[in-house]
Amino acid sequence: MAKSRRPPPIEIIPAATLLTAYSRGIFPMAEERDDEDVFWIDPDRRGILPLDEFRLSHRLARTIRSTRLRMTVDTAFSEVIAACADPGPQRPKTWINPLIERSYGNLHSKGHAHSVEVWDGPNLAGGLYGVSIGAAFFGESMFSRQRDASKIALVHLVARLKAGGYRLLDTQFVTEHLKQFGAIEIPREHYRDLLRDAVDRSANFYVLGGAGEAVCAGTVLQLMTQTS
Repeated sequence: MAKSRRPPPIEIIPAATLLTAYSRGIFPMAEERDDEDVFWIDPDRRGILPLDEFRLSHRLARTIRSTRLRMTVDTAFSEVIAACADPGPQRPKTWINPLIERSYGNLHSKGHAHSVEVWDGPNLAGGLYGVSIGAAFFGESMFSRQRDASKIALVHLVARLKAGGYRLLDTQFVTEHLKQFGAIEIPREHYRDLLRDAVDRSANFYVLGGAGEAVCAGTVLQLMTQTS
């Protein structure tokens, strides 16, 4: 009896496949770092962070106002996603496998995936990455190597999205970490209504400056009008 051969691992998820999936509310994850493939998720309840209800604590605002850290976008996408994939004390396992790294790197090269970086001198202190379609941004993962670095990256992202006319910030799931900023969970059908409206609109991710242009803390804080 002839043995069936296992198909070769996928080298990359095509950009068109990812964009279509996100536009329909579906996203990929891997079981763990060493997996060769991904599975696709369409949660019954979806996490979002309403941009007009973002909560910035007084403590974090003071930190941003006095920080020496610099904020940029799209200068170190591959480094950011690799850092997000690294396990740590708070995250012993990761859902970001090499297939996801390659696929989102390709999406970044086509202008549909972005990174936010927080720098301490020449060193990457924290950051996040996500996918942009129309006026919807899908946050994927974040990391921090210094206290508050990932929070600063998130505040920078929200300020940029608000200034650029975005309508939806999708967090996929809601964690205790995200709840402090105002993240909520909504039913799938409600999410799809928001998604359809957002992806059909236009927005400008680079309204605060393009790749490599540092953004000052004062500009970020000026756009964040709601504090707690």
